[in-house]
Amino acid sequence: MAETFATIGKSVAHDSAARHVSGEALYIDDMAVPEGTLHAYCVPSPKAHARIVSVDLSAVRAAPGVHAAISAADVPGRNDVGPIYKGEPFLAEGIVEYIGQPVVAIAATSIKAARAAAKLAKIVYEDLPAILTIEDALEKQAFVAKSYVMQHGDAPAALERAPHRLKGTFRNGAQDHFYLEGQIALAVPQEVGEMTVWSSTQHPTEVQKMVARALGRPANAVTCEIRRMGGGFGGKETQPAIIACIAAVLADKAGRAVKYRLDRDDDFMITGKRHDFLVRYEVGFDGEGRLLALDIEFAARAGHVADLSTSIVDRALFHTTNCYYVPHVRATGHACKTHTQSNTAFRGFGGPQGVLAAEHVIDRVAHAVGRDPLAVRKLNFFGPAPRDLTHYGQRVEDFVADRIVAELAGDVGYEARRRETDAFNAANPILKKGLALSPVMFGVSFTALQFNQAGALVHVYTDGSILLNHAGTEMGQGLHTKICQVVADEFAVPLESVRIAATNTSKVPNTSATAASAGSDLNGKAAQRAAQAIKARIAGFLAGQYRIGEHEVRFEAGHVIAGDARLSFREAVQLAYNGRIQLSATGFYRTPKIHFDRASAKGRPYYYFAYGAAYVETTIDTLTGEYSVDRAELLHDAGRSLNPAIDIGQIEGGFVQGMGWLTTEEIWFDATGRLRTHAPSTYKIPVARDLPRQFRTRLWEGGMNREESTHRSKAVGEPPLMLATAVFLALQDAARAAAPKALLDAPATPERVLMAIEAAK
Repeated sequence: MAETFATIGKSVAHDSAARHVSGEALYIDDMAVPEGTLHAYCVPSPKAHARIVSVDLSAVRAAPGVHAAISAADVPGRNDVGPIYKGEPFLAEGIVEYIGQPVVAIAATSIKAARAAAKLAKIVYEDLPAILTIEDALEKQAFVAKSYVMQHGDAPAALERAPHRLKGTFRNGAQDHFYLEGQIALAVPQEVGEMTVWSSTQHPTEVQKMVARALGRPANAVTCEIRRMGGGFGGKETQPAIIACIAAVLADKAGRAVKYRLDRDDDFMITGKRHDFLVRYEVGFDGEGRLLALDIEFAARAGHVADLSTSIVDRALFHTTNCYYVPHVRATGHACKTHTQSNTAFRGFGGPQGVLAAEHVIDRVAHAVGRDPLAVRKLNFFGPAPRDLTHYGQRVEDFVADRIVAELAGDVGYEARRRETDAFNAANPILKKGLALSPVMFGVSFTALQFNQAGALVHVYTDGSILLNHAGTEMGQGLHTKICQVVADEFAVPLESVRIAATNTSKVPNTSATAASAGSDLNGKAAQRAAQAIKARIAGFLAGQYRIGEHEVRFEAGHVIAGDARLSFREAVQLAYNGRIQLSATGFYRTPKIHFDRASAKGRPYYYFAYGAAYVETTIDTLTGEYSVDRAELLHDAGRSLNPAIDIGQIEGGFVQGMGWLTTEEIWFDATGRLRTHAPSTYKIPVARDLPRQFRTRLWEGGMNREESTHRSKAVGEPPLMLATAVFLALQDAARAAAPKALLDAPATPERVLMAIEAAK
């Protein structure tokens, strides 16, 4: 059988997998640097909130090895990295607003010399009152932006009419990104004021823009490049601009290359986390558990500046009903200002907080009416009109969560496992088991309309090899591999014929962040269109050469068939070149159909929804609060998967990261506002022994995107993280088996599990 070179839907290895394992994959810290490269370090604020009275750097500048030392007054352009709102300095200006905020930046011949010089900085502070908690911010009405309300129907009136009502308060904690590669930038001055920056960033254009702003130069004077990151998870969307601007301004001052790499402690102290939320709600329902009305309020710890907090709170509001139809909803969001690190994007971007709140509410309703939570979930699923309308006005046209849940429940024998769990709990006074099966419905698109676009650049060389540039960034998720598969498939050539180039703002301009789970959707389509443009030119040329219609030219199995002629792809390309046909093309894509009117809080913000479901079993020891995750079965809809192996890896990784957020990962500040969980010794991400003892992940075979995404695939970066909600719910189920009134907050650490059980008893 002839080789087709088909790549779409194949489990192709990650393009850098072997180099990752061997250590040959180059990250920024591995790059050969120019001779005389300096190393940066920043003097951090020791205060949560204080006025900067004076800064004396004379001793710093005279210290051995120091070539530049700067404060906010030395920034040649604008000291501002605000992605949405102005007033977000990368060096504290006039006041400090969290412990760890960079105040002074130093470039020296070694990091040791820079650290030593930092101790010589003389900075005088005048203390100011600090806001350190969400409750304090709410009391003082301290917000980074105006609060926002989404509503549908009349929730207060419907609550009054509801046969049953309950109120509650729920908290979820923050989470550090804990990427393996920390924040880093290498800034190298070029001719006539130009600057090249290698940055570990998910958003090269934003780094380019912010560095240009900081230097007081146009964007065309700055180039940003990134080949790969050692993890991002949203923490490298806006935060790298801080690191890159400090490196670039120092490099500009010193006239030499500057590398700024944060160690783990400094990374924790300087950069933002996932937002922790305080959620207050009232829900109305009938005797079966059917939701009639929901009035819910989200208060997020934004930190000292806005960053992306307003958009993150918005997405929590969008996802506050998850898979469920609620006829009357009022959802209010506050982005609370606190004198702590500015919280930022994190995988799911507010969606996990919204989904978790929705599932908490459903769980409480089920308990109140005495029904199994899965039965109440099924009862409230979206359905045919009018039960297909979200509270923000989007029709749910592709709902498959009910089918996924039914299939998974059948696979795991849910009803039998519930009976067995109840029997175990009745017979065991110390150990208690819990289980849960919960769904996820996640909207895919940037809610900021302008980011739903991407570009690509494809070159075909006369030897038949192909070079691909696109706007997306590779952070380990396999995006480059998938886009190479798309281009190889379009030309019908072996995958080895396509080479990926580093993401570079001088090759593809005005890139959107690789975020919102839209990397494959946006960049896959852009690269596909670039390849199609070149194909059309080759086909048109060959049709003229062989006097046939263009429709008679086909690209198949490494060849181009033109009527009766059969040319290798290389031969066809050489002929086209000889005929002076352009063999390079740009491709552009913008997501269709989406729109949202913020004033009315109505529209279609999402191109489609991604769905999945998880079944989880847990066991807790009621004497200690210690627990184990015994079993996890995941079933996820990736549409027509571009690469099943990579997608399964993303699902497993997302689930484990979500599990860490909801169980072991605890961010804790002391009474002065100092982050005390700032290293692996005090901050615990999941390790191998924390994984479910039985762990199975499957792609849903019924999956197909009804929208025209890249080969009808679906986003798989963020949605699987929310499958971990089932872990939290299973722990809640086990805690209730010990004490029926026990209620958990997240993260459900063993201490919190124990205290919840004891308090409920």
